[in-house]
Amino acid sequence: MNIKSFLLTVSFAFIASTSFAQINILGAKTPDEIGVKTAEQIALDKDEPLEYGYVGDRDILFSKMTWEKVVLDERVNFPLYYPVDTNNIGSERRSLYDVLTKAIVDGQLENVYDDSYFTGRRSLKDLADITTKVDTLDVGYDQFNADGFVGEEFISTRTIGSYDVSAYLIKGLWYFDKRQGELKYRLIGIAPAAADVNFIDSDDAENKEPNPLFWIFYPEARDILHEAKSFNSKNSAMPFSFDHILNARRFNGVIYKEENVYGDRKVDEYVAENALMQLLESERIKEKVRDFELDMWSY
Repeated sequence: MNIKSFLLTVSFAFIASTSFAQINILGAKTPDEIGVKTAEQIALDKDEPLEYGYVGDRDILFSKMTWEKVVLDERVNFPLYYPVDTNNIGSERRSLYDVLTKAIVDGQLENVYDDSYFTGRRSLKDLADITTKVDTLDVGYDQFNADGFVGEEFISTRTIGSYDVSAYLIKGLWYFDKRQGELKYRLIGIAPAAADVNFIDSDDAENKEPNPLFWIFYPEARDILHEAKSFNSKNSAMPFSFDHILNARRFNGVIYKEENVYGDRKVDEYVAENALMQLLESERIKEKVRDFELDMWSY
């Protein structure tokens, strides 16, 4: 019975991992071709990110820079969060955090910043320092006091993964294009946010507030995010790219800061200790941007 159970488990894992590889499933002649496109198929697809049109400074009649917090607990934001467990899933599906970190490690994303104004850069060592915690168990201290060294089995390492990312911070510009006569949005930067790695497993809610791990200048990451696909629940054969999800604003975010005369202060800095009023202030900022377009056509 144990052998049968083991074989059944392995078979189920194999089926689960291949069931998500929907790419080229109808054009494949052998199972090995599932998930792999030929050069001819790639040429026919012409799958490239949609280019931004040129917008001159004189074409902008109104603009407002905003910062939003996209909380991943909300169902509409799940495509940015999952999958967090990649053991039993195809290699073509990864979470947005895994896509960004892999591109950074592989050198595809060379510029990683420490703030939303893109003033200071972070190296791979800096990222490792803020996403990894190395600690010694109590047994290790006892061993050190007795023998003068600590064995590797008594040293624990905790690394922030996609499971720990609880939100994304997004910086974008709302602007009114007077040539097109419409209000548009251009995404400028994105940052995964997680709790401090030193307190991520604690029960202290105050220390588990998500903070940005790093900032990416979004135009530099468009090609990478276009190649990375997210799950489409309505048609698994046509997955959405992360570039499409973000540019089409297929997510729900709450404005936590706008550019202002007070040094771009955050909402919680002038509406303190009142979550409801902070949410209402965020909606007021959103409506202020929307009302500009409506007022353009009021007579």
